[in-house]
Amino acid sequence: MPLNKLKLAPGINKEITTLSGEGGWFDCDKVRFRGGFPEKIGGWASLSLTPFLGVCRSLWNWITLTQYNLLGIGTHLKFYVENGGTYNDITPIRVTTVDTTTFQAGYTTLNGGINLSVDEITLTSAANFPASGGIIKIDDEQISYFAKSGNVLTGCERGINGTTAASHLTGAVVGSAMLTVTDSNISNLQVDDFLTFSNAVSLGGNMTAPVLNQEYQILAVVTNTSYIVQARAAVVGNLATTNGGAPVFATSADSGNGGGATDTAYQISTGLATYVVGTGWGTGPWSRGPWGSGFTSGIGLQLRLWNQSNYGQDLIFSPKGGPLYLWTPGNGVEPAFSTRGKLIGGAEIPGSDVPVVTNFFTVSDATRIVICFGCNDYGSVTMDPMLIRWSVQEDYTDWTPAATNQAGSFRLSHGSQIIGALQTRQEIIVWTDSSVYSMQYLGPPYVWGFTLLADNISIASTNAMATATGVVFWMGVDKFYTYAGRVETLPCSVRKYVFSDINIDQTNQFFASTNEGYNEVWWFYCSAGSDEINKYVIFNYQEKAWYIGTLNRTAWLDSPLRQYPIAATGNNTIVYHEALVDNGETNPPSPINCHIQSSDFDIGEGEQFSFVWRMVPDVNFNGSTTPLPLTPKVTFKLRPRTNPGSPYGTTVTDNVVSKQLYNVEHAYEVQEFTEIVYTRVRGRQLAFRVESNTLGTQWQLGSPAIDIKPDGRK
Repeated sequence: MPLNKLKLAPGINKEITTLSGEGGWFDCDKVRFRGGFPEKIGGWASLSLTPFLGVCRSLWNWITLTQYNLLGIGTHLKFYVENGGTYNDITPIRVTTVDTTTFQAGYTTLNGGINLSVDEITLTSAANFPASGGIIKIDDEQISYFAKSGNVLTGCERGINGTTAASHLTGAVVGSAMLTVTDSNISNLQVDDFLTFSNAVSLGGNMTAPVLNQEYQILAVVTNTSYIVQARAAVVGNLATTNGGAPVFATSADSGNGGGATDTAYQISTGLATYVVGTGWGTGPWSRGPWGSGFTSGIGLQLRLWNQSNYGQDLIFSPKGGPLYLWTPGNGVEPAFSTRGKLIGGAEIPGSDVPVVTNFFTVSDATRIVICFGCNDYGSVTMDPMLIRWSVQEDYTDWTPAATNQAGSFRLSHGSQIIGALQTRQEIIVWTDSSVYSMQYLGPPYVWGFTLLADNISIASTNAMATATGVVFWMGVDKFYTYAGRVETLPCSVRKYVFSDINIDQTNQFFASTNEGYNEVWWFYCSAGSDEINKYVIFNYQEKAWYIGTLNRTAWLDSPLRQYPIAATGNNTIVYHEALVDNGETNPPSPINCHIQSSDFDIGEGEQFSFVWRMVPDVNFNGSTTPLPLTPKVTFKLRPRTNPGSPYGTTVTDNVVSKQLYNVEHAYEVQEFTEIVYTRVRGRQLAFRVESNTLGTQWQLGSPAIDIKPDGRK
């Protein structure tokens, strides 16, 4: 029989069975389609080897008047501006207290000797030791404990931080690495909040002024005005490189209250990395919200989402449900990275009727008007989730409507809350939880006009939309949509696969972006068994093809100001996609595992068994960087089945032997100059699979051909 070319339609189809999808592809991971043919996606390179603190949910790229190419990075713990691979912390300060902070360090002795394996330790006095989660040092051993009962520390873990568990005698000195801090002028503290001490004087012993005067993170809240931090060695530079580093332990000289005339700058409260579903008492982390609140009455705790946009060379940014902040790079040659974001409408940037809470904002490119979606009304501090307000043109500090300006507001009527908005070429598209609106600039006196585009639609999250080639795409709660003058359902050949394996509790993490260089819209989401993003689905709007895969990304920005698309990883780093062939998150880079598999197709007519005896590969390795003397390669797999319900069987790697198993999966290594592969595969149906997992390998598949012989009915 003549060679049969495998010409398969681009895209993955999981809406039908593997056999009914004959002539197409059924599954893939880290593979895209270009020109109708599958190829491995590009790899990624790390922007910096230093991680930042927190999970990034927002990226924004802009250029200053002095040509600095900056990247805003909003995480659940911090807000940074990246420049040249350095993360500059500009997290705003919410309050500074003066001369009101005191420190308490724990120091005592052992009340009874211990051996190297006990997990309960009795102290002479545990009065100045934290109730839980502390670290102590006895001789050269560091020990953590879970809780204390009277003078007994329980749940001890011995020999932590690289030290060795040992026996210790009665009366041995026990020092704590935990500082209990009291500040009478602070309230509403939260675990994980950041603060910086200054002007503190030495407590004596190890608790010197350089140890005290630095940035700390709250580990536990004791009362409304006291909290616990871990004393650690004095550091210079980014806390991201030192947080949780070498602890400093109290001595007898610093076991009492002290600190001198200490000033404390408290950064805005941190958020959550994931959404916490409300189910009653103890749902969320302790000390989230008002002090001691653990009962949520079924109301979930929102994860920290940021949105940001440049206003000229300045950056406006806001956490969801919070106020607006401004960071300005200044007029110097180098941006003022030592300055922090400032509250718009606060003491440093006075304003008029500036919203104090907003769920989302944007800056109109055409009018230089700042617009808040879901915010407080004039004279109120209560969130109205359907209210839209906008500032005076060319003035983000003035929000008071007057006959002489364009400030104003409008309340949408369809839905219960505004979910998000996206600025397009001629309009701003606004989504509520049940409808979608068009917002267009009219000029005075009405300023903005609103048109209902569609009702009874859905959107998965605040960031689940993207625009490409003038078309808006978004992910709903059960299907995909598109808008190009009218709202329509976007046909999807993997819809059932995506929406039947989705964590609906974590939809606020889901987000969309583009990869314009490959005509793609990407959506990242959490599968049903994961509380973190671990999957993606892609629509190629040129090929009209869908494909899927697994990848942990928490934010993505396809910026024309940088050479490659930018993404934030689950490892708290930034990477450039399409910049390498391999996974550059690791050092050195590691291979990317990828594959694509066809739907089943009948061998011959499918009525009788057939025998595949040879295959002509068609694959190129353009762009590969495989180090010599190695050569790039992929694995071709032929997966025969007797019937559609039969298993494919166990993989057998062929060797030149006298006996072969014909009805099991066979794998063949194919290199650049492999001309022909002699196979020994028997079955009624066959699936074809290509995979690679070697360093430096880039490949694109063409139209391989197989040669088939009839082989009887049994």
